[in-house]
Amino acid sequence: MKKVLIIEDDQIVAHIYRNKFIIEGFQVEVAYTGEAGLELINSYRPDAVLLDLVLPKISGVELMNAVRAESQFKTLPLIVFSNTYLTNLVQDAWKAGATKCLSKASCTPKQVIDAVRSTLSLKDEPPKRPANNQPLQPTASVSQPAPAAVDPEVKFQTELHSAFVITLPTVLAALRASVKSLAKADAEFTRIAHVEEMYKRVHALTANANLAGLAVISQLSEAFEALLKELQEKPKLINSSTMRTVATAVDFLGVLFDQAVAPGHQAPATARILVVDDEAISRRAVTSALERAKLKSTPVEDPNVAFKLLTEGHYDLIFLDVDMPQMNGFELCTKLRALPKYKSTPVVFVTSLNDFESRTSSMMSGGNDFIAKPFHFLELAVKALVYVLRGKYPVGKRN
Repeated sequence: MKKVLIIEDDQIVAHIYRNKFIIEGFQVEVAYTGEAGLELINSYRPDAVLLDLVLPKISGVELMNAVRAESQFKTLPLIVFSNTYLTNLVQDAWKAGATKCLSKASCTPKQVIDAVRSTLSLKDEPPKRPANNQPLQPTASVSQPAPAAVDPEVKFQTELHSAFVITLPTVLAALRASVKSLAKADAEFTRIAHVEEMYKRVHALTANANLAGLAVISQLSEAFEALLKELQEKPKLINSSTMRTVATAVDFLGVLFDQAVAPGHQAPATARILVVDDEAISRRAVTSALERAKLKSTPVEDPNVAFKLLTEGHYDLIFLDVDMPQMNGFELCTKLRALPKYKSTPVVFVTSLNDFESRTSSMMSGGNDFIAKPFHFLELAVKALVYVLRGKYPVGKRN
């Protein structure tokens, strides 16, 4: 039996993967901290290691650097399983000697196990016959057809979904309480503590939602987790804008919790997004932030060209600059609102104009939101995902 070591601080996620690997014929040990994982690598001598990057005691990257420093572990497969939004951390993981990097928010347990099998050059084997060489299942009689076999993966997903949905009210209540506490906190260390508490809950939510087959919840929580991680590490970014985005994300997670559907019925939401800005650097900044959220966008320099695209096609979300030649953002927003198909399409202004008059004008012209430059990439990514998902899963809709 090949030996696998799972290093994961979320005990529920670790337990689920431990059981899945055992069912697949692996011998498994689990460590809940980087420090414990490093000790087990030396004592347990696994054939492969599956590890998160964000770990207590010793981070995943620090652990990999320590492992690769030992000649005996130079070729030990180290498979990273973490948040793909943490791009710098993932790049550090590759530099530290990661064998593969997988996404918690999009990889199924089967895909993770397949990745381990591939790394170890293992092939799936059919179930072995009993020692007496009898058939694994009794032969069905002609008059009584055998009952349809239950797909183990479907059964597994159904059980996970049921167990996960039960926890959602408690998770939502805790997140809302943290948002209220964060809004009242006046000391930086207190704000950091509340953000850290939210981060831990959303970090667990990302993986658990994906395991339960709820890809949309996982899609939003993965971006939200990355934003909270950055706010925790850079508390100066905690301001009225980011706090509003945090509150909005929690509120909409509540909508998604309420509309959770059967496992296997969800797929990550996609959208057509238009970005209109006459400045190339600003345009690229917005599209890059959207790419972080795995959302594709069409960047346009000329507002007249943008309006032509709006009349000819359909877009689910629109980002507008204000100060543009020929037609400013407020005028473009007023014109697009006159088109029946854009009566309720979300429009977000992204501009260096941050005065009260500009904010008022954005609302009067039909804008839904206002982001001041320079903006925070992850904040814009979370905000965009909320607007996109709100269009796909409006309040009151049931799937």
